[in-house]
Amino acid sequence: MTLARTEITVGNGDAARTIAVLERSGKAPGVLFLGGFMSDMRGTKAEALDAFAAETGRAITRFDYSGHGESSGAFADGTISRWLEEAAAVLDRAAGAPLVVVGSSMGGWIALLLALAEARSGRTRIAGLVLLAPAIDMTHSLILPHMSAEARAEMETTGAWRLPSAYSGTPYVITKALIEDGARHLLGEKPIAIRAPVHIIQGVLDEEVPWGHAVDLVSHLAEDDVVLTLVKDAGHRLSRPEDLAKIISAVAAIA
Repeated sequence: MTLARTEITVGNGDAARTIAVLERSGKAPGVLFLGGFMSDMRGTKAEALDAFAAETGRAITRFDYSGHGESSGAFADGTISRWLEEAAAVLDRAAGAPLVVVGSSMGGWIALLLALAEARSGRTRIAGLVLLAPAIDMTHSLILPHMSAEARAEMETTGAWRLPSAYSGTPYVITKALIEDGARHLLGEKPIAIRAPVHIIQGVLDEEVPWGHAVDLVSHLAEDDVVLTLVKDAGHRLSRPEDLAKIISAVAAIA
């Protein structure tokens, strides 16, 4: 049950990148954590889940997308396709299957895309999903509608729009490639069936992913067992002790 850091290579040739992975061995169901846009695998939620796994003897795997944290690659090269490929590669080697996949913000979108691929293939490596302020279809539902004419012009001219972050001095870099690639993965108004339980935890005070976005998602998960927890005094980060307790409770209930 020791914590080990490893690296895997995803992609070939010029597209190859080194992905940093933190793994703790243990029993199943294990946990796979998918972080958010411009976050990393050593954040508060990831560390709390690791502590839970260590205490309960469960396996847990977390990693950094390319361009994030300890992984290689430029952030500006990132797309949903690229990060989804990396998440799938980590899932392929993660211990403790079937896994409870915890997806935070953008990681919630990637978690659903992973689960849909698993359901289509008939595999049973995912025991359920815990989605934290899931930024489903974020490129077209959450980013594009809030871009001014000036921001769109900046993106067309330079290939990227730099959006100030409320959480750090480094702006979010929204590239034209990210927006265009995101269109390939939109879940939109289609029914979503992953054949596994889903628990969504959403802050009502979230300014990045409005709580109505989570309610809309529930309506599209009609074929699955879904629990939605709205936390009336929580924002986007869901990193307070009381929020972390809700996250761990949700993981434990599915596991």
